[in-house]
Amino acid sequence: MTHATTDQGRSTAVGRLLGVGFGGHDGKALAAFWAAVLGWEVTQTFGDAAAMISDGTTSHVFYTARDFKAPDWPADELAFHFELGVDDVAAAEERLLALGATKPEHQPGGAHWTVLLDPSGHPFCVTARRS
Repeated sequence: MTHATTDQGRSTAVGRLLGVGFGGHDGKALAAFWAAVLGWEVTQTFGDAAAMISDGTTSHVFYTARDFKAPDWPADELAFHFELGVDDVAAAEERLLALGATKPEHQPGGAHWTVLLDPSGHPFCVTARRS
């Protein structure tokens, strides 16, 4: 992989990631879940199959993937992973469960993080926000 560098040899960014697309069982429901989690807005919908959320600078698209199969975590290797930093892990867990997340039995984080699954079964971690 080639990196752009300055005259002093430091790496420089080629661009800024504006957003990512995520597939699931129901793209619009997944977008609504993550918008509520992040405090973002659903800014655009694409028929019944997809929706975009944004905080005004970054956008993510959630789409209904016809052949989507939730990962069998922890048996399956994950293609991606979210880590959600929060001020109060216990309060955040309660709110996330109320929004539609589920808590799997396997919890490898001990006191460091809690693993939850979003409505399409994607695992994500909830951990204390770092300063």
